[in-house]
Amino acid sequence: MKAGTISRAAELLGVTQPGVSRAIAELEKSLGFLLFDRIRNRIVATPEAKLFYAQVQASFLGMDTLRATAARIRDHGAGQLRVGSLSALGSSLVPRAVRRFRDRRPDIAVTLMVLPSRDVRDGVASGAFDIGLAADEIDVSGVLHQPFVQPRVLCALPLGHPLSEKELIGPADLHDLPFVAYVPEDRARQRLDRIFAEAGVKPRIVVETIYAATVCALVAEGVGVGLVSPYAVAGADPTRLVLRPFEPEVQSRSLLILPLDRPKSQLVRDFIDCLMEAR
Repeated sequence: MKAGTISRAAELLGVTQPGVSRAIAELEKSLGFLLFDRIRNRIVATPEAKLFYAQVQASFLGMDTLRATAARIRDHGAGQLRVGSLSALGSSLVPRAVRRFRDRRPDIAVTLMVLPSRDVRDGVASGAFDIGLAADEIDVSGVLHQPFVQPRVLCALPLGHPLSEKELIGPADLHDLPFVAYVPEDRARQRLDRIFAEAGVKPRIVVETIYAATVCALVAEGVGVGLVSPYAVAGADPTRLVLRPFEPEVQSRSLLILPLDRPKSQLVRDFIDCLMEAR
């Protein structure tokens, strides 16, 4: 197809002309259709041959891509990093880690997905993510896990809220106030519910959500007050929120999770270093 003639093909391949003719005949027999018509001592590719040749070219391009990928993995590692993160860290700590990582490995593309913790866990377990950050209420079977950060939560108040006059917020301050809460299965929500029950107070829950960023946005809109991780407020508008310490202490705990039975690549090790530095 490239050479145009059997004789030229034989020269390029370093074989005899009969050898090329036999190879063509064997391929035609194997395929079940003719590749060339013989017209006035010339060979002309059939329509079927042109279709088949297009697929052959695509296959060779695919092989070239595989060779290039192998070289990139050999020289630079896996070539891309897939990270899943819960919302509370996905707008602050993880972007800082990505910036550090990109400074050190500018040739590596990063995919960052901000998802509910259970979806992050499932993605890591299935191999869709190389590394994940999730809240501590996830099912940790099928993944490697270790504590990552457990910051003390803060009380988020709309700008101008009466409680913003106070330096410290306690359970009694939130009794019967409109409250933006996490969903009941959230561990921080469960710890907070116990604190409220022990204090004999009950905030008026007006919205439940799984996302820390949504809590901040709802508080900023004046829907209610909420308790959030300090990492979650990094992307919020500071001119619309007031943050105050909450007592007694409630921690928002997260885990660093990795696929089970898969050795950590050098890229994963490098990114974990960046995560630790960004805390």
